[in-house]
Amino acid sequence: MEEYMVGGQDPIWNVLIRFAVDLVVLFIVIRLIYYRYTKNKSTAFSFFLMGIMIFLVCILLKTVEINLGVALGLFAIFAILRFRSRNLDLRDMTYFFTILGISVVNALATFYNPVRGQTLINLIIIASLLILEFYFQDKPVKKPGSCRLVYDKLELLNPERKVELLNDLSTRTGIKIEKARIRKIDLGKGNAELTVYYKDGKKSDNTES
Repeated sequence: MEEYMVGGQDPIWNVLIRFAVDLVVLFIVIRLIYYRYTKNKSTAFSFFLMGIMIFLVCILLKTVEINLGVALGLFAIFAILRFRSRNLDLRDMTYFFTILGISVVNALATFYNPVRGQTLINLIIIASLLILEFYFQDKPVKKPGSCRLVYDKLELLNPERKVELLNDLSTRTGIKIEKARIRKIDLGKGNAELTVYYKDGKKSDNTES
């Protein structure tokens, strides 16, 4: 623990300060950046706990003779075992290693000026995430609305009369129909069940035409 002593100060205070900084950075990265763009509560919860545990384990590793590369290798193995049965997308895996890096840096890194050095590294990580998320964020795409309806003019279901079908559906529903898909045809009743798509984004219940 000698590395954490500054001016004869009790090393526990330096550990607590590092832990407080780590928690603040984890909150900013996970809650304010990751969760904002993914809305994934369960993964955010896991990231918080992993970040805290990685920090604490790294602090304990400072008291024993162990190579940092071995420690990071152990973390990677644990991560693979943890997520082996779940398909994480590339973004989640990237955030996982970012959380790992944040916790390791805040726990083990030593700087000539501890406050300025630790603050600078964390600000670089946060700024990089914000810039990348803003620049590469998915643009919201407005999906067409859809609904099912029962249609009685079977003669218009001929592919050659597609335009007439869409015009008739638009007239009878009062909505600009862009596309219609046949789900099933009931020749006995003389009607068909269709799924129709429209651009105004409004959903409506099953109707009959």
